[in-house]
Amino acid sequence: MKILLIIPAYNEEKNILQTVKNIQETNQKLDYIVINDGSSDGTKQKLIENNLNHINLIHNLGIGGAVQTGYKYAYENNYDIAVQFDGDGQHDINCVSKICEPILEGQVDMCIGTRYLDKSSSEFQSTFMRRLGANIISVFIKICCRKKITDPTSGFRAVNRKVIKEFAENYPTEYPEPESTVSLLVNGYKVQEVPVSMKEREGGESSITRKFWKPADYMIKVVLAIMIDSISFRKRGGKR
Repeated sequence: MKILLIIPAYNEEKNILQTVKNIQETNQKLDYIVINDGSSDGTKQKLIENNLNHINLIHNLGIGGAVQTGYKYAYENNYDIAVQFDGDGQHDINCVSKICEPILEGQVDMCIGTRYLDKSSSEFQSTFMRRLGANIISVFIKICCRKKITDPTSGFRAVNRKVIKEFAENYPTEYPEPESTVSLLVNGYKVQEVPVSMKEREGGESSITRKFWKPADYMIKVVLAIMIDSISFRKRGGKR
């Protein structure tokens, strides 16, 4: 089966080369595409100079737009599985097989890598406020969708061909990870989590920190979006 790593990158000149190097050194069978989301630093030059497979976006679309570009690429190039993989060095390439396995076995449509299901599996657990926010978002997803997701903001996720098509056509831009998860659950797709190892980013700043310097602000807005999305999708008969 064809597997693609979608790597969104915004101002990741300090991390992107090592991220791709880790991919190439550990598993030559995985394809990748770096989506340079209108970076203002030297990310574009790094990608060009090192002949890395990439797409340059003219403007900064945000994480949602960058990732959807990757899903469009995956769909148009007939990939069976797409894996969202951060360009900042947080995600462990050795865990890709773990999140792909339930999809390869036909058990689920999307598998999320979580650092909270088995805390001993990950050396990095993020800040207290981020964990608190994730717990509260998790509670609201459980209320709205009747499914517990322990790491709702995790960007380490694998999806099958059906979801690739869905996300290529429709993908949230504001809070893509929790909102897209709610969309799939309401639409009747099967979603599962598996414990994975994550590391602290090697440099730069996370998109959440950059966009919402107050974790409480981010949490409240995500919760409201989840509630609105779950009602909206149900009114449409569970389909976008």
